[in-house]
Amino acid sequence: MREAGGEELADARPRVGVSSCLLGEEVRFNGGHKRYRFLTDELAPYVDWVPYCPEVEIGLGTPREPIRLTADGRLVNRGGTLDHTVAMMALPMPAELDGYVFKAKSPSCGIRAIPRYRDDGVPADHRGRGLYAGRVLDRFPLLAAEDEGRLNDAGLREAFTERIFAAARLRSLLGGPWEPRQLVEFHARHKLQMLAHDPVRYRSAGQIVAAAGSAPRASTSAAYRDVFLAAMAGRATKGRNANALLHAYSRIGRELDRARREDLVSRIDAYRRGEEPLSVPVALLAHYASGGELGWLASQTFLRPFPGALRLRHSV
Repeated sequence: MREAGGEELADARPRVGVSSCLLGEEVRFNGGHKRYRFLTDELAPYVDWVPYCPEVEIGLGTPREPIRLTADGRLVNRGGTLDHTVAMMALPMPAELDGYVFKAKSPSCGIRAIPRYRDDGVPADHRGRGLYAGRVLDRFPLLAAEDEGRLNDAGLREAFTERIFAAARLRSLLGGPWEPRQLVEFHARHKLQMLAHDPVRYRSAGQIVAAAGSAPRASTSAAYRDVFLAAMAGRATKGRNANALLHAYSRIGRELDRARREDLVSRIDAYRRGEEPLSVPVALLAHYASGGELGWLASQTFLRPFPGALRLRHSV
């Protein structure tokens, strides 16, 4: 039997940029690292890391004098005698990434709340972004990006992981020659997942798919990629997840006996009320799909958007 939602997963391995120190590389200013075990122990078997330390790449040694952002957006050493702004701005941008995990609180890699200092050494505010991270996010606004601090939150961890695997599946499809029927199939397999994140963009993406047979491949790829990634960036709320589950129920209800129908609906209602995690009704649907008679349901990436061994949905 084919595992529900698992066909694309076997072929699409996310390429994820990461601050090198988070993988245990000793590139920190003090010569140490900040190994983050969710990345190295749990996620690593399923992704291809693209480690990068922009401070090392501009020639700063290890260990080195700490650097910081100024109030006017420059990147300087703590003493203010060396300006690394031009070198940092000249670094090449990454390519073909499905996500990025940045080092929190870093003046080069932090993605939020980075202090910016006045000339007297007092923080002017804490609204900055690391200079390199800011460039990456400006260049790729739809890239799934988090720092390791925020990944301690179970919901944010699940959302980030879901996005990088979805992006990898899309890259696997659009990265080479494709036919309109393949885009139709991709969109159909992601129906429940997209509905759980952004129903409006799901419908917009459907319009792009419908015109794929007559539109140029390049423009179709670009348009669908933008809408799909923007949809996946939307928050999958409890209400939207429940609606997606009920949509699945509406498609398969007639194939189930009364006891199974009532059990599934009760589990969906319990999830909506916050009494059970999302994994419970999803597991029921996956079980029904595994029998081989519910092909549409078995194809849905919503049932297994990332490797089940990560066990991320148990707390969502």
